Amino acid sequence: MSGLWVFVCGPSGSGKDSVIDAARQALVGRSDIVFARRMVTRPVQPGSDHDPVTAPVFAGLLQAGGLSWHWQAHGFCYGIASHYADAVRAGCLVVVNGSRAHVNSLPPSAGLRVVQISTDPERLAIRLAQRGRDSDMAVAERLARNATFAGMPADCVIVNNEALAVAGQRLANYLTGSARPTEAASSRTPM
Repeated sequence: MSGLWVFVCGPSGSGKDSVIDAARQALVGRSDIVFARRMVTRPVQPGSDHDPVTAPVFAGLLQAGGLSWHWQAHGFCYGIASHYADAVRAGCLVVVNGSRAHVNSLPPSAGLRVVQISTDPERLAIRLAQRGRDSDMAVAERLARNATFAGMPADCVIVNNEALAVAGQRLANYLTGSARPTEAASSRTPM
């Protein structure tokens, strides 16, 4: 039995890491749902959830076939280790904190689901400013970039405007039910 890849995407500041972590906590003990750790060519920062790697190490993994998925965003390389593909082949649902640009370039597939995390623009601007990672100009560019993903197909959309626990539970509910439809192909619909 083959499992599924579930890419959780959304703009920086939408709370993807936090929503994924809340769902992970709600699903403790579920061995059939695996939360992948990303490798990123960026040092760990407060609030981020990834394994830092150097650019040469990342390039070596890529060349050796050590990555199931890889993409570039915001000047960094992101990757998902190839051992997660083994979990999918074993029937697990593997959750990936993904990139909208990367996922948007993938064709619909029976083995792939997309969850879009969103929030209203005002809240997003506040969250980005509070993170302190970007200049005011970079925040404005990130906000403007969101328009390029309007209408991006998704199997599930979670609006993270309420308490984090609400969005986390919505993702957990999706992962335990709706992510495993019986249809032959992805049911991605435009947002």
